[in-house]
Amino acid sequence: QNLKIMPSIHVAADVGLTASPASTSSPALSVTREDGEVLIVVDVQNDFCPGGALEVPEGDAILPLVNGLVNIYGAEHTIFTQDWHPGGHASFASSHAGKNPYDTTELEYGTQTLWPDHCVQGSKGAQFHEQLVVPSNACVVRKGDNIKVDSYSAFTENDQKTLTGLADVIKSRGYTKVSVVGLAFDFCVRWTAEDAAACEGVTRVRVFRDATRSVGLPGTVESAEESLAAKNVVLETCASS
Repeated sequence: QNLKIMPSIHVAADVGLTASPASTSSPALSVTREDGEVLIVVDVQNDFCPGGALEVPEGDAILPLVNGLVNIYGAEHTIFTQDWHPGGHASFASSHAGKNPYDTTELEYGTQTLWPDHCVQGSKGAQFHEQLVVPSNACVVRKGDNIKVDSYSAFTENDQKTLTGLADVIKSRGYTKVSVVGLAFDFCVRWTAEDAAACEGVTRVRVFRDATRSVGLPGTVESAEESLAAKNVVLETCASS
């Protein structure tokens, strides 16, 4: 299938991210990290939070839960993903004459939802939310940096050919269980969780639903729930009831 691997894996400090202070006001969580388990925090970036270019409703409301989970899992067992588009990206509606955000178009790899310009490399919108706990030694996966191809999943870009290298990280570290949180449930969280379930050696994938929020285009949440269930991805909550 002519698969390609892109140099997308970074250490936070190496891409200019300094350690965030540990969260001191996290809510009570009903989660403990199990042996062989990794947490993937998907795209908690300014452009996906209130006031951002592609605002996910209540996107910032997940921060206390996400930070609490990062504290539980620790830097060495937490991986952050970051949408990282060049200007003029093919998924931007502004790159297509006569198209508006949330229209669709056909690209070389199939149907693509078109978005407002967002998470442009080096912009404030592409930065992690300032309240997100990102340890300086944490792993960061940057995705969507191919101008012609979008990337919902942290594992494989939308062409289903270009690999980020995250599957190799999961395998080399011996992870067998994956938990996923972040933005947005019906797009990047969904596709990341589904690809995690397909990784060699991974026996369980779960999404902490209360630590996600959705874009909520017509039918996208329902489609995500059905597809995740079909791939044996479990939806759970992490907050103590």
